[in-house]
Amino acid sequence: MDLGSILLIIALLALVAAYVARPLLEDHSRAVSAAEHTLSALLAEREQLLDALLELDFDNTLGKIPEDVYPEQREMLIGRSAEVLRQLDELLPGGHDGLEADADPLEALIARRRSQRQPAMNTESVEPKAGFCHACGTALKAGDKFCAACGAPQTVK
Repeated sequence: MDLGSILLIIALLALVAAYVARPLLEDHSRAVSAAEHTLSALLAEREQLLDALLELDFDNTLGKIPEDVYPEQREMLIGRSAEVLRQLDELLPGGHDGLEADADPLEALIARRRSQRQPAMNTESVEPKAGFCHACGTALKAGDKFCAACGAPQTVK
Protein backbone atom coordinates (compact mmCIF):
# COMPACT_ATOMS: atom_id res chain seq x y z
CA MET A 1 0.00 0.00 0.00
CA ASP A 2 1.19 3.44 -0.70
CA LEU A 3 1.17 6.37 1.73
CA GLY A 4 -1.96 8.01 0.20
CA SER A 5 -4.11 4.93 0.81
CA ILE A 6 -2.94 4.66 4.40
CA LEU A 7 -3.73 8.35 5.05
CA LEU A 8 -7.18 7.96 3.48
CA ILE A 9 -7.97 4.94 5.67
CA ILE A 10 -6.77 6.79 8.78
CA ALA A 11 -8.91 9.82 7.87
CA LEU A 12 -12.00 7.63 7.37
CA LEU A 13 -11.38 5.86 10.68
CA ALA A 14 -11.05 9.24 12.42
CA LEU A 15 -14.36 10.41 10.91
CA VAL A 16 -16.15 7.21 11.93
CA ALA A 17 -14.70 7.43 15.46
CA ALA A 18 -15.83 11.08 15.76
CA TYR A 19 -19.30 10.21 14.53
CA VAL A 20 -19.64 7.32 17.00
CA ALA A 21 -18.18 9.31 19.92
CA ARG A 22 -20.30 12.44 19.35
CA PRO A 23 -23.32 11.29 21.43
CA LEU A 24 -20.95 10.34 24.25
CA LEU A 25 -19.24 13.74 24.23
CA GLU A 26 -22.39 15.90 24.06
CA ASP A 27 -23.48 17.76 27.17
CA HIS A 28 -26.49 16.08 28.75
CA SER A 29 -26.52 18.36 31.77
CA ARG A 30 -30.20 19.33 31.46
CA ALA A 31 -31.78 17.36 34.25
CA VAL A 32 -35.50 16.87 34.45
CA SER A 33 -36.98 18.56 37.50
CA ALA A 34 -39.13 16.65 39.93
CA ALA A 35 -42.21 18.65 38.87
CA GLU A 36 -41.65 17.83 35.19
CA HIS A 37 -41.15 14.17 36.04
CA THR A 38 -44.35 14.11 38.14
CA LEU A 39 -46.31 15.89 35.42
CA SER A 40 -45.08 13.49 32.77
CA ALA A 41 -45.93 10.48 34.92
CA LEU A 42 -49.44 11.81 35.65
CA LEU A 43 -50.14 12.55 31.97
CA ALA A 44 -48.97 9.06 31.02
CA GLU A 45 -51.12 7.50 33.74
CA ARG A 46 -54.13 9.55 32.59
CA GLU A 47 -53.75 8.16 29.06
CA GLN A 48 -53.33 4.60 30.38
CA LEU A 49 -56.44 4.89 32.53
CA LEU A 50 -58.52 6.25 29.65
CA ASP A 51 -57.35 3.41 27.44
CA ALA A 52 -58.14 0.89 30.19
CA LEU A 53 -61.65 2.32 30.60
CA LEU A 54 -62.30 2.13 26.86
CA GLU A 55 -61.02 -1.42 26.71
CA LEU A 56 -63.09 -2.43 29.75
CA ASP A 57 -66.26 -0.97 28.22
CA PHE A 58 -65.53 -2.66 24.90
CA ASP A 59 -64.90 -6.02 26.58
CA ASN A 60 -68.13 -5.64 28.55
CA THR A 61 -70.04 -4.89 25.34
CA LEU A 62 -68.66 -8.08 23.79
CA GLY A 63 -69.55 -10.09 26.90
CA LYS A 64 -65.98 -10.99 27.81
CA ILE A 65 -66.32 -9.72 31.40
CA PRO A 66 -68.77 -11.18 33.92
CA GLU A 67 -71.59 -8.79 34.84
CA ASP A 68 -70.70 -8.84 38.56
CA VAL A 69 -67.04 -7.92 37.95
CA TYR A 70 -67.56 -5.09 35.45
CA PRO A 71 -69.04 -2.46 37.83
CA GLU A 72 -66.28 -3.03 40.41
CA GLN A 73 -63.48 -2.68 37.86
CA ARG A 74 -65.09 0.36 36.24
CA GLU A 75 -65.58 2.07 39.61
CA MET A 76 -61.94 1.39 40.54
CA LEU A 77 -60.68 2.84 37.23
CA ILE A 78 -62.92 5.90 37.47
CA GLY A 79 -61.80 6.52 41.06
CA ARG A 80 -58.13 6.35 40.11
CA SER A 81 -58.77 8.54 37.05
CA ALA A 82 -60.44 11.17 39.24
CA GLU A 83 -57.45 11.15 41.60
CA VAL A 84 -55.01 11.60 38.72
CA LEU A 85 -57.11 14.47 37.32
CA ARG A 86 -57.14 16.14 40.76
CA GLN A 87 -53.36 15.89 40.95
CA LEU A 88 -53.04 17.31 37.44
CA ASP A 89 -55.31 20.22 38.39
CA GLU A 90 -53.05 20.96 41.36
CA LEU A 91 -49.94 20.96 39.16
CA LEU A 92 -51.56 22.87 36.27
CA PRO A 93 -53.99 25.48 37.60
CA GLY A 94 -54.83 26.60 34.04
CA GLY A 95 -56.11 23.13 33.17
CA HIS A 96 -54.44 20.14 31.55
CA ASP A 97 -56.61 19.92 28.42
CA GLY A 98 -54.97 22.96 26.84
CA LEU A 99 -51.45 21.82 27.72
CA GLU A 100 -50.57 20.60 24.25
CA ALA A 101 -52.16 23.58 22.47
CA ASP A 102 -50.23 26.10 24.58
CA ALA A 103 -46.93 24.26 24.16
CA ASP A 104 -47.07 23.95 20.38
CA PRO A 105 -47.39 27.10 18.25
CA LEU A 106 -48.75 25.04 15.35
CA GLU A 107 -51.65 23.81 17.52
CA ALA A 108 -52.38 27.41 18.55
CA LEU A 109 -52.40 28.44 14.87
CA ILE A 110 -54.80 25.60 14.00
CA ALA A 111 -57.12 26.56 16.87
CA ARG A 112 -57.13 30.21 15.75
CA ARG A 113 -57.90 29.16 12.15
CA ARG A 114 -60.78 26.95 13.30
CA SER A 115 -62.27 29.76 15.37
CA GLN A 116 -62.10 32.06 12.32
CA ARG A 117 -63.86 29.50 10.11
CA GLN A 118 -66.58 28.68 12.65
CA PRO A 119 -68.83 31.71 11.93
CA ALA A 120 -68.50 31.18 8.18
CA MET A 121 -69.67 27.60 8.52
CA ASN A 122 -72.72 28.62 10.58
CA THR A 123 -73.86 31.36 8.17
CA GLU A 124 -73.89 29.22 5.04
CA SER A 125 -77.30 29.06 3.46
CA VAL A 126 -79.05 25.76 3.72
CA GLU A 127 -81.30 24.69 0.88
CA PRO A 128 -84.95 24.57 1.89
CA LYS A 129 -86.34 21.12 2.53
CA ALA A 130 -89.08 19.87 0.27
CA GLY A 131 -90.37 17.11 2.55
CA PHE A 132 -89.30 13.57 3.18
CA CYS A 133 -88.84 10.48 1.03
CA HIS A 134 -91.90 8.24 1.16
CA ALA A 135 -89.68 5.13 0.93
CA CYS A 136 -86.91 5.75 3.49
CA GLY A 137 -87.79 8.99 5.29
CA THR A 138 -84.70 10.98 4.28
CA ALA A 139 -85.14 14.75 4.05
CA LEU A 140 -85.44 15.96 0.46
CA LYS A 141 -84.17 19.23 -1.00
CA ALA A 142 -86.34 21.44 -3.15
CA GLY A 143 -86.37 20.18 -6.73
CA ASP A 144 -85.24 16.62 -5.96
CA LYS A 145 -86.84 14.12 -8.32
CA PHE A 146 -85.12 11.13 -6.72
CA CYS A 147 -84.11 10.40 -3.12
CA ALA A 148 -80.37 10.84 -2.56
CA ALA A 149 -80.31 7.99 -0.03
CA CYS A 150 -82.41 5.23 -1.61
CA GLY A 151 -82.97 6.45 -5.17
CA ALA A 152 -86.76 6.18 -5.00
CA PRO A 153 -88.55 8.48 -7.48
CA GLN A 154 -90.43 11.34 -5.85
CA THR A 155 -93.85 12.41 -6.96
CA VAL A 156 -94.32 16.03 -8.01
CA LYS A 157 -97.04 17.81 -6.05
